[in-house]
Amino acid sequence: MGQHFLDYFRCPELFAQFTTSGALSNEPSYFRWGQDAYCYGRRTNACGADSEDGICDTDARPSLGGSLSCLPFDPEEITENLQRERYAAHFRERGRATNAVIRTIYYLLRPYLSVSVRKHMQRLHLRGWDKISFPEWPVDCTVDRIHRKRLMLAMKEQHVDKVPFIWFWPDDYASCAIITHDVEALGGKESCSRLMDLDESFGFRSSFQVVPEDRYPVSKAYLSSIADRGFEVNVHDLKHDGRLYADYEEFQRRAKRINEYAREFGAVGFRSGILYRNADWYDAFDFLYDMSIPNVGHLDPQRGGCCTVMPYFIGNLVELPLTCTQDYTLFHILKDYTIDLWKKQIELIRSHHGLVTILVHPDYVIQSREQAVYRDLLQHVANLRDADRMWTPLPRDVAKWWQQRSQMHLVCTEGRWRVDGEGSERARIAYAAIEGDYLTYTLEGETSSVLS
Repeated sequence: MGQHFLDYFRCPELFAQFTTSGALSNEPSYFRWGQDAYCYGRRTNACGADSEDGICDTDARPSLGGSLSCLPFDPEEITENLQRERYAAHFRERGRATNAVIRTIYYLLRPYLSVSVRKHMQRLHLRGWDKISFPEWPVDCTVDRIHRKRLMLAMKEQHVDKVPFIWFWPDDYASCAIITHDVEALGGKESCSRLMDLDESFGFRSSFQVVPEDRYPVSKAYLSSIADRGFEVNVHDLKHDGRLYADYEEFQRRAKRINEYAREFGAVGFRSGILYRNADWYDAFDFLYDMSIPNVGHLDPQRGGCCTVMPYFIGNLVELPLTCTQDYTLFHILKDYTIDLWKKQIELIRSHHGLVTILVHPDYVIQSREQAVYRDLLQHVANLRDADRMWTPLPRDVAKWWQQRSQMHLVCTEGRWRVDGEGSERARIAYAAIEGDYLTYTLEGETSSVLS
């Protein structure tokens, strides 16, 4: 059964059934499903010989009489390889020992390096980022396209015109946005109150990710000053020293301490420092959700990306991907002091009804120039919230909704569909239909469809 697919669409299970057209190869490789979906995983011989650009032609699949979707690869495996960034593992392994030494030296020196020196070193490290073809910059929706292609294929095999599913967001919301703040150093900590004032002035509540050890003192009064105003407190790494995922045994020790801080802070969310990550180790965490995996990581020290704009599950943990460029990257790497890139990313995410995740550090919006850019961003998101049905909750509310939604089911009674399960009073039924080469969505009770 296709659990990743069902977590995405929450449609009747018969549309998640598929079979492979033969034995899968032993080794994974890159290929494409059609022209618009890069994949990484094992294939059958039904893919045929690779063309120059590695296209796998699934239109030539054998027919099973319209009962099951038949593919020359396992779409669940492909989806998980992308969401967990397994396709990028060889980048992490290449030069692992050398990189570890360089990283250790850098973080030992980091407290003594000015921002100007750090950004110069980071630009050197990231040179050539704009030549990377996959994931697609500035937003990659490969996983979303794979899920839609699967549903379209299943609909054709089942000879149906439309398929009901539980809409992605509660109530009538068309998309979602969350605002998050990683508190890196003492200056950022001292700016949290002013940043809360700024968020609040636009009608937003946001989350603050706090480093438990070494960076600055974390008192109960400080945590209460955030939580008592209706904002959210999360754990941000352990020491923010770039070493969380450097060694598995050390990671296990640190994860235990991180879980203890989560209970002490009353936190249900986590984000690692510098977005270092290894999704296959996440079972050590006792969190409801994580926010450490970027949609596309060309401009991060650890490249990769989960290639989706929707929340998804890693075991029992909900992953809320970082779908927008960080403020530090925008200002100091790209040297951009406008919201043009953010607006472009937000529009692309909204076109897929996805999750807009904004990360702005209190450390880097202290000065008036950067703060003015952030004000423009808040105004833009506020306009979308008020005019275009964008949901703007706290991150924990998104994770709780996605967890609830994963337990809901569609039930057909006397020819009518309804949603069953905890939280179903906020759920909406939508219908997916094929129009030409695209899948369109229509909320129940509405007549206009949305191109997806």
